[in-house]
Amino acid sequence: MDDAVLDVDEAVFDVVEQIPRGRVSTYGAIGRLVGVGPRRVARALSSGGGAVPWFRVVRADGTVAEPVRVRQLELLASEGVPMRNGRIDLAAVGWPDRDTDVVPRDDAASSTIINRDDAGGGPRAIG
Repeated sequence: MDDAVLDVDEAVFDVVEQIPRGRVSTYGAIGRLVGVGPRRVARALSSGGGAVPWFRVVRADGTVAEPVRVRQLELLASEGVPMRNGRIDLAAVGWPDRDTDVVPRDDAASSTIINRDDAGGGPRAIG
């Protein structure tokens, strides 16, 4: 596999590992943090994201992918993630927090978050 592909995959995994228990993010939000599109995030998670909490990443409308629907909803329910009619309440549990506009720090091992204003804004590579 190409080093650039592995670097993107690792950046995706680093961000997904930072999603707190009981919270979810979207493929698009992860992609913006890493600097790739949502489909690229989905590809990374489907090809090697088993070691990270992949189930905390959902579609922009709060739904989950059909091939993993049952297992993903079970795992999210076990964390107390609110859902209604098979959709996650992104307004209640979306990450990063839209109200405070925070992003993870560049050192992905840290779970500390900083304001986007302090980080220079916009998408950036993580990890």
